[in-house]
Amino acid sequence: MFSKACEYAIRAAIFIASESEKDKRASLKDIAREIDSPEAFTAKTLQKLSRSGIITSTKGAHGGFEVKGDLSNTIMISQIVLAIDGDKVYTRCSLGLHNCSEDHPCPFHSRFKPVRNGLQQIVENTSLKDLTSGLVSGDTFLKI
Repeated sequence: MFSKACEYAIRAAIFIASESEKDKRASLKDIAREIDSPEAFTAKTLQKLSRSGIITSTKGAHGGFEVKGDLSNTIMISQIVLAIDGDKVYTRCSLGLHNCSEDHPCPFHSRFKPVRNGLQQIVENTSLKDLTSGLVSGDTFLKI
C-alpha cells in the first residue's frame, strides 16, 4: 500500500530514532546499510524527512541524522507517510482508477475501503517510539 520510498522512509526513521535513544547520530552510510537501500535514494528520502521536521540533520565531523529529544513519542507514522506519499494512500482506489468514488465505485471499492481506513487508523495512532522499542530491545528487525 505504501510506495517503496515511504517504506524506506519509515524504516530509516525507526533506525534513526533508535540510534537517537542511544544518544547517537546516524550517518547516511549506516542508515542506507541498515535499511538495505542505495545511498543516493536514502539521501533523497532523508532530505524529505528533514524538511518535514521529522528528523534533524547535522553537518560536520560529528554530524548525522537524529530525532531530537522525546519527539519520537509525538511523531506519528502518518506524518512520515504524508511527507513521502502525501494522502493518496488514504484516498486512492485499490485498482488505480482515478474516478473511483463513493458515488462511482470500482468493483473492488467496498472491499478495499475498510482496509484503507484501518491502515489510516494504525498509522495515525502509532508513534515512532512505538516502533523503536522492539528494535532497541532486539525483538524486531529492519532487515532480514
